[in-house]
Amino acid sequence: MITPAYVRTMARYNAWQNNQLMDTVKLMDQADLDKDRGAFFGSLQGTLSHLLWGDLLWMARFDPRSPAPSEPLDRSMGNFPTKTEWATERFLCDGRMRIWADGLRQIDLADDLTWVLSGTTTQQTRPLTYCITHFFNHQTHHRGQIHAMLSAAGQPTPVSDLSYLPEDA
Repeated sequence: MITPAYVRTMARYNAWQNNQLMDTVKLMDQADLDKDRGAFFGSLQGTLSHLLWGDLLWMARFDPRSPAPSEPLDRSMGNFPTKTEWATERFLCDGRMRIWADGLRQIDLADDLTWVLSGTTTQQTRPLTYCITHFFNHQTHHRGQIHAMLSAAGQPTPVSDLSYLPEDA
C-alpha cells in the first residue's frame, strides 16, 4: 500500500529529475532534440513531449482542476514541439503535481479511479493506488529512454538514483 508520503516523495523526485533534464535540454540545439534516435517516440523532443502528455493526462484524472492534453495518444509526441514550449509546460505541470501530492490524505488513497480510455468510449476503473503507481512508473520508464538517448548523443545525464534526491528538491 502506498502512502501520501510516498506520493509526495515521488512528486519531488519527478520535479528534481525534470529540472536536471531542463539543464541539459536548454543547452542543446533544437535539431539535436528533434533527431530521430530510433526510440519508440523517435526523438528526445518526441519522448519528452509524450512523457509530459502522459503526466497531464493522469493529473487531469487525479485532479479535475488540472487541464487534460488536447491531442490524442497518437499525437502525444508532438504536443510540445520545442524545448521552450516543453520546459514551460513541464514546470507548470510539475508544480501542479506537487500541490496535488501535498494535499493527499491516506483516506483518499482508498478510492477507486474511473476514467474513459483515451480515444475510446470505454470506461475503466482501478484502485487509485494502482493508478498513482503506474503514473510514477511511466515517468521513470520514459526518463530512462531519455537518459539513454542523451548518453548516446554525448550529452550530460542527470543523477537518477532516488537515494540522491536532495531534501530541498
